[in-house]
Amino acid sequence: MPRNFKEKLGSDDFLITAEISPPKGTDLCKALADAELIRNFADALNVTDNQRAVMRMSPVAASRALLDAGHEVIMQLTCRDRNRLALQSELLGAYALGIRNICVMTGDHTTKGDHPGARPVYDMDPVQLLDIIRRMKEGHDLAGNLIEGPPAFTVGAVTNTDPSNTMQMLKLRKKARMGLDFFQTQAIYDTGQFEAFMEETLDIEVPVIAGVIPLGSASMAHFMNRNIPGINVPAEIIERMENAEDPTEEGMSICAETIAELKKLCRGIHIMPIGKHKSTPEILEMAGTRKKSR
Repeated sequence: MPRNFKEKLGSDDFLITAEISPPKGTDLCKALADAELIRNFADALNVTDNQRAVMRMSPVAASRALLDAGHEVIMQLTCRDRNRLALQSELLGAYALGIRNICVMTGDHTTKGDHPGARPVYDMDPVQLLDIIRRMKEGHDLAGNLIEGPPAFTVGAVTNTDPSNTMQMLKLRKKARMGLDFFQTQAIYDTGQFEAFMEETLDIEVPVIAGVIPLGSASMAHFMNRNIPGINVPAEIIERMENAEDPTEEGMSICAETIAELKKLCRGIHIMPIGKHKSTPEILEMAGTRKKSR
């Protein structure tokens, strides 16, 4: 039976990953309690890196705390906040502390966060960062210097899923060529478009874990369509939310139905709640997913 996330990627298991946010402060109790809610469902927990450009605890520290609590983690690493020296240093430190899974991304611009005057770095883009990790795994840093004890990360990246977006598909293929172990996607609401995306990428032998975000209201759906690149909430789903007596319950039902459809199309789902994971176990049970054996 697969024991860790890397082994599960090589199995036939339908995988479940879930997002955990480090605290905006030093108290990890709420984050650890949130993770506990989904212990029996999630194969690994994504620890975010100053998501939405809002300053929070280091993902290295939060990941180590979750590891100590018995969870498997995927540490996110953005290109926004670090130059090439700091990225390599962070990776070595993370590996030394027991973190084995990494997911790289660009990171939202600082103007979208709570420190809009901060200068973004973007010294490396995600493809270049993936190349750095590939070199480090082979025993060298970006400058060609030897590394003692090379890190053996399981490496992921993120992608949007519009098959008609030529530049997006080009970036996806560049990422895949960097020895990628998995993709996690932006939230999926249009399963027809996602199926077309999966057909377009049949030649890319990298497991795809599809993102889902439970809707809380019709206005939330409209907001995401207007402001979040890569998200497409179809009109019929918005209409269901507008006509629902209980929008929260309807959003949970829509999410469960989406997961049930995604199970036929890809290797797993990545659930990103707005807030905490209080409703996640119920959504996963509604979708027919089984609790994980430990």
